[in-house]
Amino acid sequence: MKARDLVAETLSGLNANRGRSLLTVLGIVIGISAVIAMTALIGGIKQSMIGQLGLNQARLVYIYCWPDRGMTLADVDAMSEGMSEDYEYITPAIYGYTEITNGTEKKNASIQGVLDNYQDAMGFKLVKGRFFNEREADSGALVVVLDQSGVKALFGNADEDVVGKTVRMNGAEYAILGVIESTDVMTSQDTIQLYMPFMTCANRINGWVNVDQVFGFAREGTDMSTLAERTRAWLANYFNIAEDKVEEQVWIQTMASVIEELNTTMLAFQVLMTSVASISLVVGGIGIMNMMLTNVTERIREIGLRKALGAKARDITRQFLLESICLTLVGGIIGIVVGYFGAYAFTGLAGGMLFGDGQTTVTPYIDLSSILTVAGICVAIGIVFGYYPARQAAKLNPVESLHYQ
Repeated sequence: MKARDLVAETLSGLNANRGRSLLTVLGIVIGISAVIAMTALIGGIKQSMIGQLGLNQARLVYIYCWPDRGMTLADVDAMSEGMSEDYEYITPAIYGYTEITNGTEKKNASIQGVLDNYQDAMGFKLVKGRFFNEREADSGALVVVLDQSGVKALFGNADEDVVGKTVRMNGAEYAILGVIESTDVMTSQDTIQLYMPFMTCANRINGWVNVDQVFGFAREGTDMSTLAERTRAWLANYFNIAEDKVEEQVWIQTMASVIEELNTTMLAFQVLMTSVASISLVVGGIGIMNMMLTNVTERIREIGLRKALGAKARDITRQFLLESICLTLVGGIIGIVVGYFGAYAFTGLAGGMLFGDGQTTVTPYIDLSSILTVAGICVAIGIVFGYYPARQAAKLNPVESLHYQ
């Protein structure tokens, strides 16, 4: 039998029992839609987290060092010079916490005191205005940069032009230089994230100048795992940290490792959800087998006539196998559509639970490999659960089949 005739006969057989065929693939639809929904949702969450956390900055290194005497700006300068072959630049940060007001609204403010190159290290995207420059950073200017969620919390509208306006903290007024895209996944409606020059935060907010954290931007092509070890060894040697104290006083994390951990976590969750959805696929496969066995019983005379006219056993097998595969593929296509659009129903909930800023959205994301995988699963289910009915049909005796009532 020619392939064209085989496909035509298969579609004719399925069309004759459209209602039963659709009910039969319901288990496949449920299973595939669950897999696609979870895949699309997890992919969307991952893409949002990459954008929010700046995980695309794979050359970024987080450096925490707590020597007994503390870490100063002079130590950061020494580190920049001592590890100049490994890092393009190293920039410090100091953290503070206070209240901020624009005259009408009052919020808590989580402050990062940083240098002017911090923007480049973190890959911030400016929406309005600019980041403070080297002169402003060195002089301890009374300037700040907000993110969009902070603008919304303080001024009521994330798109409001606030550049040039002032806010008040600890009895001093600060000019808003710019606004960046929201970057903190832990943003709270009651706490505003803002950035100001390092010395401004040290002198006017905290009252001390010790460095809380250091960010390093590795040179292109650097092996990040090796760099982390070299950085740890350099700090231990520079601060004369005892070998048994290094783990306590020095902690290094590369963005590459964060990305790897995120991928591992997301993959584990996806495997778990896929395993649960596989139960529906097995149930759907059993339904396919049951329907195909029913089809064989109903079409015994047809099978006998085909054999009497010269059809070979392999032609009968191929026909019923193709019907089974077509059923699962139809179920897969419906499942992909239902799953993808179903994922949108959970995006608002996922964005609110994970990001909590009221404006970050999660857009379902699915790549071609996932669709091809689903197609492969459907074909496999069709073959596995359709083979037995197909072989039963192929083994029928044509003489007995023609006498079947």
